[in-house]
Amino acid sequence: MTRESALSLATSIIDDGRLLDVLARRVAWHTESQVPEQAPALYAFLADEMIPSLAALGFTSRIVANSKPDAGPFLIAERIEAAGLPTVLVYGHGDVVRGMEGRWRDGLEPWEIVVEGDRWYGRGTADNKGQFTINLAALEAVIQARQGKLGFNVKFLCEMGEEIGSPGLAAICEAEKAALKADVLIASDGPRLAAGLPTLFLGSRQAMNVRLEYKAREKAYHSGNWGGVIRNPATMVANAIASLVDGRGRLLVAGLEPPPMPNSVRAALAGLPVGGGETDPEIDTAWGADNLTPAERLFGWNTLEVLAMGAGDPVSPVNAVPPTATAVVQLRFVAGTDTAGIIPSIRARLDEVGLKDVDVISMRAEPAPATRLDPASPWVRWAVASVTESLGRPPAVLPNIGGTLPNHVFANILGLPTIWVPHSYAACGQHAPDEHLLAPVAKEALALMAGLFWDLGAGGTP
Repeated sequence: MTRESALSLATSIIDDGRLLDVLARRVAWHTESQVPEQAPALYAFLADEMIPSLAALGFTSRIVANSKPDAGPFLIAERIEAAGLPTVLVYGHGDVVRGMEGRWRDGLEPWEIVVEGDRWYGRGTADNKGQFTINLAALEAVIQARQGKLGFNVKFLCEMGEEIGSPGLAAICEAEKAALKADVLIASDGPRLAAGLPTLFLGSRQAMNVRLEYKAREKAYHSGNWGGVIRNPATMVANAIASLVDGRGRLLVAGLEPPPMPNSVRAALAGLPVGGGETDPEIDTAWGADNLTPAERLFGWNTLEVLAMGAGDPVSPVNAVPPTATAVVQLRFVAGTDTAGIIPSIRARLDEVGLKDVDVISMRAEPAPATRLDPASPWVRWAVASVTESLGRPPAVLPNIGGTLPNHVFANILGLPTIWVPHSYAACGQHAPDEHLLAPVAKEALALMAGLFWDLGAGGTP
C-alpha cells in the first residue's frame, strides 16, 4: 500500500468512531496523580488499559516502579522489528489533574466524554490521553498499511506523574538508558500555536520561582503614630521587584537574561503569530524586552513575572504599617541561561540598590535546564518536509514551547533530538473545567502523525 493509504486509514479511525471509543475508555479512568487516594488507579490504568492495547499492536510491555515515594509508576514498551532500523521513542503521560467535579458547566462531567459539535469534552482529552492515543492510532494505521510492518522500531514510555512535576522520570531514564535507546523522540503534549496551525516545537522553557521576603517586626504599628520612622516591608518588597523588572516588563538584571538569540531561532520565529484566539488576551505590544517581536519574547527570551504578593489585608486594610511582606516572582528561561546564577544575580542586584535585608529564597533546590533542538537540525527539516507533504502546508516551528515540559530528560539524559507535535490548542481548558479536544485538530493530527511514521520506515531519515 501507499503513503496515502496509511493517511486514509489513520483518518478513518476518527470517521468511524473508533478513536472516540478508545479515548472514552481511557478518560473513564480517574488517574488523578494529584490525589493520593487514586494511586491504585495509576497502576491499574497501565496494567489493565495500556498493556493489552499495546500488545494488540505488537508491543511487549513492563511496568516499572517509581524510585520516588508516593509517585506513580512508569510503563516501558517496545516493538522491535530488526536491529539497524531507525528507532523512535514515543512518550505520553496517563495521569491527569484533578477532575474538578461540580465545576464543569451543565451537561459535562470529567470522566465521561461528551461530544458537542467539534468538541470532545472530558478530563485528559487534551492533556494527555487524547494526544498519545492519536499517536498510537497513527502507528496502528501504518502497521495496517504496510501489512504488519512499520519499517522501524518503536519504544513507548508512559509516565503517571507528569502533572505533579514528573518525579522519578529523570531517575528512570538514567536507570533504563539502554532500554530507552533511540534515534529520536517524537511526542505530543501542550498546545499548537493556534488551532488551525500545525506546530512543531523542539524543546521547553523552564521556570524558577523565587520568594522575596522581608520581616521587620512581630506586629503591625499604627501608621499615624509610626509611619515615616519605621521601615515598611511592603515598600521594601515592592522596590525589590522594581529593581529586577521595570514598569514595561523589561529585565533589569543582566544575569537573568539568556545568551544572544541564535540566528536559527530568530529565523524560525520570524512572522509567527501570538494570540488571536477567541479566548486569548490582547497582546501588549509595548510590553517586554525591547527590539523583539512578541514571538521572540514568548519563545526566545527570558521573562520575570510576579505571581503573587502580599502585605497586610488589601480587602480590609487598617491604618497600620504591616510587619512583613512577601512576593513570589518567576523567571521563565530559555536554553543557555545560567541557572546556577539566578539566585546570586538577584541577591547582588538587591544589595546594589540598598535592599540587603530583603531575603531571596529559592523555592526549588535546582531548576531543570531549558532545552531546544536547533531549528536547523536535519531532524527538523525532515519532520517539516513530512508534515508539509501530509497536509499540503508547512507547520510552524517553535524552538521551544513557552511553558514547561520534562524535555531535558530526553535531550540531556537520553541524548535524543526532540520533536514535539502537539494536538491541542491554547483554549482547550487543560488544567481547568470543560477540558476538550477539537475533532478537526485530531483528524489532522492522525494524518500528519501517520505521515511521520510512514516516512520513518521509508528510509532516508537523518
